Amino acid sequence: MNLTLEAPRLTAHDRCDRCGAQAYVKVLLEAGGELMFCGHHARAHQDALQGVAAEVIDETERLHLKPEPVED
Repeated sequence: MNLTLEAPRLTAHDRCDRCGAQAYVKVLLEAGGELMFCGHHARAHQDALQGVAAEVIDETERLHLKPEPVED
């Protein structure tokens, strides 16, 4: 399994396949296809995914970022 640090950003339109919350983790499967998870479900399924993941795009660090002020 490869961990991708610089990856395309997941957006608010990307939803967790388990619960529908905003996805912060995208798992590209070795067999093809992808799964998306919120931070909670990514951690919950982490062990099971290690054997089938070709790549993991993890943007959970964004959960702890403070929003930047918008300038007019």
